[in-house]
Amino acid sequence: MGGIIRQIEKAKPFFDKLAQNIYLGAIRDGFLTAMPAILFSSVFILAAAIPEIFGFAWPEEVSTWLWKVYGYTMGVVGLLVTATTARCLAESMNRKMPQNKKINPVSVMLASICGFLFLSVAQVDGNFSTAFMGTKGLIASFIAAFITCWVYRFCVKKDITIRMPKEVPGTISQMFRDIFPFSFAVLICVIIDVVTTYTVGTTFAEAVITLLQPLFSAADGYLGICIIWGAMAMFWFVGVHGPSIVEPAIAAIIYANVETNLQLFKAGEHASNVLTVGLGNFVGTMGGTGATLVVPFLFMLFARSKQLKAVGKASFVPVCFAVNEPLLFATPIVLNPYFFVPFLLAPMVNVSIFKFFVDVLNMDSFMYVLPWATPAPVGLILGTGVSILAVVLAVVLIVVDSIIYLPFIKAYDDSLLIEEAQKAKELETMDAQETTVTVEKVRKELTDNVNVLVLCVGAGTSAMFANAIEEGAKESGTPMTAQAGAYGSHYDILKNFDVVVLSPQVQSHLDEVKDAAKDLGIKVVATKGAQYIALTKDPKGAVNFILDVLEK
Repeated sequence: MGGIIRQIEKAKPFFDKLAQNIYLGAIRDGFLTAMPAILFSSVFILAAAIPEIFGFAWPEEVSTWLWKVYGYTMGVVGLLVTATTARCLAESMNRKMPQNKKINPVSVMLASICGFLFLSVAQVDGNFSTAFMGTKGLIASFIAAFITCWVYRFCVKKDITIRMPKEVPGTISQMFRDIFPFSFAVLICVIIDVVTTYTVGTTFAEAVITLLQPLFSAADGYLGICIIWGAMAMFWFVGVHGPSIVEPAIAAIIYANVETNLQLFKAGEHASNVLTVGLGNFVGTMGGTGATLVVPFLFMLFARSKQLKAVGKASFVPVCFAVNEPLLFATPIVLNPYFFVPFLLAPMVNVSIFKFFVDVLNMDSFMYVLPWATPAPVGLILGTGVSILAVVLAVVLIVVDSIIYLPFIKAYDDSLLIEEAQKAKELETMDAQETTVTVEKVRKELTDNVNVLVLCVGAGTSAMFANAIEEGAKESGTPMTAQAGAYGSHYDILKNFDVVVLSPQVQSHLDEVKDAAKDLGIKVVATKGAQYIALTKDPKGAVNFILDVLEK
């Protein structure tokens, strides 16, 4: 087992590089930026559909209004994601462009929207067909965004632009600079539209969906879904945020299938597409990557070691809301040979059981998008339309995951008991005293307020760390404030901080953040798993950690 883990760990630099890919990052961040519209629409779709399950029918005008809200938000999500993805990619490209040559993100958004319309929207009797403006058009969204950003980068680098005299106001001058890249980007999409229309007789978006349907069908099978959620778990096991790598590759189909399932359900048919966003959020990553919902409770019920009992008590609440980093790094599960098998096996078994319930027992698959932080059993039941089978499935998954994890937990717990029995009572007293003296020296020398930015993937655990710093600063009277953020959204605000702390999930981006911060005189530090989680629960230690960073 140890040999297998060592081999996987050797591939970590490759995984880190993959996680830093700007195109995967743009898709991920583009979705995150558009998520408010998706979640807003989910409230109205649930209000429109769930009452009908219990025999209540809204008046026709109310039902029409609810579906209209859904159609004007989720129904145009392809359009929204085109713009947000293009902007995120343009900003990533700008960070590697010369200082005097930057892509205009706003112009990129507008050009990508126009390109997306050519790639995905057909005209029927002079009217727009909106069939592929929603989730079915997401592949066209990404392609329109990528084409636009490539064209803009090429034109900006090669100075293919209209130069205006320096006396011309900046806004007007920028408008002329953007004419060529805007025109070229949209014209490329026009050409693609003409070619696909006259060769296959349909829009590019529809042609791509048809072409990739065999691949999507294969991914919707038992082997496909096991590979997808097994890969997420494997990446996380070596310390790389797995969903950041895997989800962008399947984003188009997991959202499109939700809409397809909803249309099937409304037509009185079986919502049979398994590969959906809900499958990941509430089944494959039930309680977080690795399907760890049951683990903190098993720690509290069956563990005898102080470490696991403490981890269980500290992590069961965040894990219930799919924030399982405190569990992953405090146990630790990451790179722990005892958890390699259950961490990969549980999500694969979960998605397979779900598919069995859908294919064999005719339970409806996910047809509603709910916030990822919804407790998994609740999300599973609501997302599939509230049924007895969904309740039974939630119970089955909890039981099965407990059976998978428990033997490995007991084995690891036994090893910890031996370690705790042999642990020395005195722990580097002199070093601790020296650190305290250094920290107090820095604290006394502080005159200005220290602003700290803590970054993780989704601003979940970073909020816990930032709160610990705020609490510790208040208790000790240290002039220090902290703010949590999601990696990727920090570049515009970086200049407002003195110290940046990277959580273990984003530590692979350390060099990139250091490059962005070096000219601003900002200290940047990455944290290790157990250390990071411990500091989220230790306000005084969190403040001392920052003071120690300032001393170095």
